[in-house]
Amino acid sequence: MRFQGVCYRAHDPRWSFAPLSGEGAAITGGRFNRKGEPALYTSLEIGTAVAECSQGLAHRVPPMTICQYDVDCEPVADLGSDPARASLGVTLAELACAWLSEMLAGREPSSWLVADRLKAAGYAGMLAPSFAPGVVATQHNLILWRWGPDLPTRIVAYDPDGRLPRDQSSWKT
Repeated sequence: MRFQGVCYRAHDPRWSFAPLSGEGAAITGGRFNRKGEPALYTSLEIGTAVAECSQGLAHRVPPMTICQYDVDCEPVADLGSDPARASLGVTLAELACAWLSEMLAGREPSSWLVADRLKAAGYAGMLAPSFAPGVVATQHNLILWRWGPDLPTRIVAYDPDGRLPRDQSSWKT
């Protein structure tokens, strides 16, 4: 599918100078990427982006910078519904696996194996349900493995007034 629309991310403010890097995901690994593999995790709603960043700890929301993105990307695997997942041979259980526990135990999470299959099939990313605590089934994320400023994998941070910092020098370490 071709995804055209708006997405959001909640960033640690000191990394908001690089809203399109995907390097944070590469450092730690994530549900749909191994350590060392950049990935850009975005959400279709602001509330989902906050839930993803805070992981359900609504009473303790860390400081964050919310960024909006304009996206025009293809091909994207649509894993947002049971019929769409079935058409790609993917189960909700594979996506919803306890990926962090699996990774820490030295095993490859099934969600990584799904991502591997989709990347090998030529997909630039996937549309998938959010598994953050407290979200509902209609809240989705767009995860990209290939992206840039140009079609067919175009994603651009919306910053018309230049409010995002240009480098990390504005943050004390």
